[in-house]
Amino acid sequence: MVERTLHGYYRSTAAYRVRIALLLKGLSVTHVPVHLRKGEQHGEAYRALNPLALVPWFSEEGVALGQSLAIIEYLEEAHPTPSLLPSNLAARAYAREIACIIACDIHPVGNLRVLGKLSADYRESGEGRAAWNRHWMEAGFTAIEARLRKTAGRFAVGDEPGLADLCIVPQLYNARRFGLDLTPYPGLCRVDEAAHSLPAFINAAPENQSDFEKG
Repeated sequence: MVERTLHGYYRSTAAYRVRIALLLKGLSVTHVPVHLRKGEQHGEAYRALNPLALVPWFSEEGVALGQSLAIIEYLEEAHPTPSLLPSNLAARAYAREIACIIACDIHPVGNLRVLGKLSADYRESGEGRAAWNRHWMEAGFTAIEARLRKTAGRFAVGDEPGLADLCIVPQLYNARRFGLDLTPYPGLCRVDEAAHSLPAFINAAPENQSDFEKG
């Protein structure tokens, strides 16, 4: 049996993406919680695995990777069925574009270490941090919403769930946490609703993880 491990945190949107990808592909994995708010990512043992001190951290049969998109691309190539990407070349590019807007433009400026830096160096309060996050999500969501008007079927790019959707759903979870009004993004909301009818997205949700904490 293949040994497969995912270090993550229930509320990390990056780890959430990888959980969905694994479940869509039907791949079993051992989950190892890393409590970000308790600073477990900075412990010596975890830094020995991942010097960036971030989650997720994934390993499979001697391959060990950080960075959610790199992990998902690896899973796609190592376990190509079912595919997370459409067969059409342009559609594949659109799916990657949506994924990159979320994983490269929105997420990095709103993760825990950036928000912590805002508080430490610029004395931003909890509401200031939330407003910062909402600003960058609005910018990214506006672009994705325009793209969805051209690409969406039942899901973000066509009628099958894949790379774009597994990035969208965790980011909408984060948007709700930070109080973003999603009314201007009906396409994103439709994708999110469709995804939440599937077991892979349901089982990957933060509230269904072993390390879930209320509040």
